[in-house]
Amino acid sequence: MNFRLFIILLSGLAAAILLDSCSGKTGDQAGFVFYRADPGKQEIVLYWKDGQGKPFGSIGNLKNWLLKQNKQLIFAMNGGMFKPDYSPQGLFIQNGEIVRPLDTLSGKGNFYLKPNGVFYITYSNKAHVVSSNKFKNRDVKYATQSGPMLIADGQIHPAFKQGSQNLNVRNGVAIMPDGKVLFAMSKQPINFYDFALFFKEHGCMNALYLDGLVSRIYLPEQGWEQLNGNFGVIIAACKPE
Repeated sequence: MNFRLFIILLSGLAAAILLDSCSGKTGDQAGFVFYRADPGKQEIVLYWKDGQGKPFGSIGNLKNWLLKQNKQLIFAMNGGMFKPDYSPQGLFIQNGEIVRPLDTLSGKGNFYLKPNGVFYITYSNKAHVVSSNKFKNRDVKYATQSGPMLIADGQIHPAFKQGSQNLNVRNGVAIMPDGKVLFAMSKQPINFYDFALFFKEHGCMNALYLDGLVSRIYLPEQGWEQLNGNFGVIIAACKPE
């Protein structure tokens, strides 16, 4: 084979692989497991308690409960920080009802590393991530507050340091340029800067840290079925009926 033709074919193959990894619904890239959801085509729901008023706690409990509703879970991850009683820390809106109000106070810990932020979905099926001070409760169906913002208006949080040894398995959420939601969890412990960089490299202007250490993801398409855990809000998507 002509050497130049070989190089062209090889370059085309590499481009095709890159396109496939960036345009698919799910993927596994550079130490992350992630899921792209289209809120205009699939329902993304935030859960906290079952029909008896008991927090689900784990993805496994939610999965079993959904099966009883004839719903098949295809994706789930923990959806924000929580208090010792597993109630949401900060804003939680479910089916338009404000279950917990927005927390604009100051304090210690990651949640209060300002700016913190809100991930929310509207009744018009649009998803958003915004800093808490920019959140407006208009047409909001689901919302969860967490912190800190990994990226705000295109800028990585100024408190994050390259090479930091503050390492944890972490999960977060961001909005991609096409309006799809990008959920991601690191496979190995990672610092805040590198985690934020993952979202920035995907073109996300705003990204929100959900939690670390307790992070779990259910994504059977990619062989990830972490059904354990013990946390508050859970973000989930089911197979369309």
